[in-house]
Amino acid sequence: MSMNRQGRQTQPNEKSDGSQTQSTHSGNRGLQIEEPLLFELGDTTTTGVDLPKLPDSDHDNATRFGDLARSEPIGLAGLSEPETMRHYVRLSQKNYSIDTGIYPLGSCTMKHNPRLNEKMARLPGMMDIHPLQPQSTVPGAIELMEELAHWLMELTNMQAIALSPKAGAHGELCGMMAIKAAHEHAGDSHRNIVLVPDSAHGTNPATAALIGYKVRSVPAQSDGTVTAASVKEALDENVAAIMLTNPNTGGVFEREIVEIAELIHEAGAYFYCDGANFNAIAGKVRPGDLGVDAMHFNLHKTFSTPHGGGGPGSGPVVLSRRLAPFAPYPFLQREGETAKLVENSADHAGDDHHPFGRMTAFHGQWGMYTRALTYMRSHGVDGLRQASEDAVLNANYVRACLSGHMSLAFGEDHICMHEVLFDDAFLKGTGVTTLDFAKAMIDEGFHPMTVYFPLIVHGAMLVEPTESESKASLDQFIHVMIALTKQAKEGQSEHFSSAPVFTPRGRLDETGAARKPILRWLPEKEMSTE
Repeated sequence: MSMNRQGRQTQPNEKSDGSQTQSTHSGNRGLQIEEPLLFELGDTTTTGVDLPKLPDSDHDNATRFGDLARSEPIGLAGLSEPETMRHYVRLSQKNYSIDTGIYPLGSCTMKHNPRLNEKMARLPGMMDIHPLQPQSTVPGAIELMEELAHWLMELTNMQAIALSPKAGAHGELCGMMAIKAAHEHAGDSHRNIVLVPDSAHGTNPATAALIGYKVRSVPAQSDGTVTAASVKEALDENVAAIMLTNPNTGGVFEREIVEIAELIHEAGAYFYCDGANFNAIAGKVRPGDLGVDAMHFNLHKTFSTPHGGGGPGSGPVVLSRRLAPFAPYPFLQREGETAKLVENSADHAGDDHHPFGRMTAFHGQWGMYTRALTYMRSHGVDGLRQASEDAVLNANYVRACLSGHMSLAFGEDHICMHEVLFDDAFLKGTGVTTLDFAKAMIDEGFHPMTVYFPLIVHGAMLVEPTESESKASLDQFIHVMIALTKQAKEGQSEHFSSAPVFTPRGRLDETGAARKPILRWLPEKEMSTE
């Protein structure tokens, strides 16, 4: 496909082979408006607002900013208010979101975020408080945090919590730093190895390495699970912890997790559980009962707070009794009838607490706490349990309906948890790749599932429907997947290699864009001289 220097197709309706679909005089396709870049719409000599002329302050700016003082006009494109509004609304119409349709990303859990959650987070008493306010002025906020903390510990049977981590990976870091602090406090600084299964999220070994640990890989079975025997073989006196995801990245529950925890504890190490997939077992299994010492939550996964660009994220960490003294500042502490946030060593007395430090400047993502607790109180314990059950039911419904059409990574009879994993064996000999199949889904109006992950499965396609989807939406998704599978097996490889064709942009040269990105727009005449 030919690409211009701005990093997008020269013609909006150009296919990957250079041929054209039916075009229009405007470049628009029905009500799907072809939207130029902001700089192509406006120009730098006009503006949509009238601003008073600034006094001559070149000397002052030069003094204040030194070499950073602006020496030429800023060069921003000026638009009128209607032009600005239309531009961003048109861009928003090109987005795909959970409000548009099913979002089957495996391992990312794109579930519905109820509007009640948003309404509660935007109440004046919730939205308008500031992290620098004295605690005496926000007792209700602290009470909300305490209640959220209570239920997160109750759901996991853990004894302490750090609310402040701002994402799942940040939570991993928090849990592992607590483990490191515990070892150092006990004089076990020689423990410098963390066990990580081959099937783990990539953030697990990255987190361990970031704080100075060496990573020792533990082999996974064909379904991604880890055996107690393989963990026992990897253990020695230098092991500090294991980082294990349960259910694992392939959507399978770790059957030997209790035996693994016992082995880890006997060796004097700690058990960190990656709680990314807790939405499959919330209300059904308490990780503390399994021997877990630390686990983070992704509030956006299990408790429906916004994910990704709709964030920010939030990754609270629950800790066992052995790790509780090492929870970071700030932590919640009750004094009589009042709860408070302990911000530093001057706020608490005694030798019961040995915080390893602080994860973030303030208390964490307040708006996410509000949304998550709203979700929990709306559903109740029985509702959270049902959400987990429905997530597992929906995934197994997809698995059963697509069995015999697509190839299941772990076999036809393998029951999954909240997500189902396919490989590319059903595409063998068709000339269609996993990526081709995913691109064809876009033309059908579906965001593709997670592809090529986990790495232990060749050509992986990981589907997580979540509990949010109705049977009708799942049936439509299944119908399309079966139809695409039939097309691939019938030899219609061109349908897949040219996809997507109904989107504002066709298939891009993603490898070229990643290796040679153009991050700054310049007028065509300037681009041609570079």
